[in-house]
This record gives sequence, structure tokens and C-alpha cells, in this order.
Amino acid sequence: MKLRVKFSKHGVLKFIGHLDVMRYFQKAIRRAEIDISYSTGFSPHQIMSFAAPLGVGLESNGEYMDIEVNSISTAKEFITSLNSQMVDGIEILEVKLLPDNAGNAMASVSAAKYSVKFRDELFPQFLNRTSFNNFINQEEIIVTKKTKKSESTFDIKPYIFECTYDETAKTIIMTVDASSSGNIKPSLVLKAFYETYDTQLDEYALLITREETYTNVGNDENRNLKPLNYVGKDY
Repeated sequence: MKLRVKFSKHGVLKFIGHLDVMRYFQKAIRRAEIDISYSTGFSPHQIMSFAAPLGVGLESNGEYMDIEVNSISTAKEFITSLNSQMVDGIEILEVKLLPDNAGNAMASVSAAKYSVKFRDELFPQFLNRTSFNNFINQEEIIVTKKTKKSESTFDIKPYIFECTYDETAKTIIMTVDASSSGNIKPSLVLKAFYETYDTQLDEYALLITREETYTNVGNDENRNLKPLNYVGKDY
């Protein structure tokens, strides 16, 4: 049986990388005595996959992992048991039973929603509702993306599905492409915004939280984004 587990990650644990989080869950699942399935072969491992690895320094209210189990109790007992093994900063929020034909979490990711705040001492004075709307409503938003081997310039506007600035909360809310073919980071959008004011972004200024991770139950022409726990049922 396949389960999709939703969890949050906050506080100092935002500085723990994805591989360490994965190892932590492996140990916590054993301690919680969850009847997880193991792969076969010379070196068996727990059958587990994460939706979209969270960058170091980011918090989240919408992380997902899929596991396979041999038997289940109730969802409430599963959540209570696993939460009893969690450290401060990680909390199991929900678990759903997946149908047999459900795609794995990683392959299902289409988009992610983020909230972005700023450290008080590094708040950009040129940021307001008007300046941000002028930026986001451009026909093109051209950025330069660098890798270890190359440098490329492209338009990220088609990969930004929603993006607004809440002036009262001093928070930018954006939903962007998070698929394997797109995968736009909030810092890339903010980098482009800063460059319109001839200013270089200091990523230390950003306080980023991933609010939700989505799958697309529509198509490319008619996008219909749903949280990853939309797939599956309560048990």
C-alpha cells in the first residue's frame, strides 16, 4: 500500500539538507515501528520518495513524501506514532492512502507556492505595490541563469503562475513552476526585480517559506493545480 505523507519544516531545521532529512525519516519510521516496505536485493532500503527537495534555508508548510507499507492502522495512529519521534521543527500534518495507479510524489510535482518576507534591516526601499505590479506585469522577465558549466538567458514570465505583493504584511506571494522542466526558485524572481533597480540581491535578505506543493490535474493549456494530497483518500 502506498501512503502520501504531508509534513512541515521550520526553525533551525531549515538549515538541514535534504539527504539528512531523508536519513532522519528513515530512522524515525523504524523507531515508530511503522510497517514500511523494503526493496529487494543485496542492500535493501525503505521504499520512500520525496516530492521536491527543499533548499537549505527555506521553511515549509507543504512538504510531501510517499512511502510503501505492508500494513496500516488508522491515519490518526500513524500521525501520532510518527510525530512522537519527530524533533522540534518537523511535524506530520496529514497522511492519505494512494490508489495503486498514482504517480510518485516527485514525478507529480507541477508547481509550488511560496511566501517571501525580508529581514527588517535588508528590506528593499523600492518595494511597494506599484513597483512590484509594474515589474510582474511586464510582457517578459528576462534573467540570466548560471550553472557550473554554462550561462543562459531566458524569459521566466511563463513559469510564474501567480505573483502578488501584500503591502500590509510586507510579503510577496508567488506560485511558480516547480516541475523538472521548469523549477523556478523565488530568489530568481526577486533577483530579476532587484535588477530593474540596478541593485544586486543579497539572498540573506530573504525569508522564504514554501506554503504548498501542487500537481496539475488539468493540462498545459488549462492548468488546474491541486495540492499533492488531493490525490488519495482518508482512511
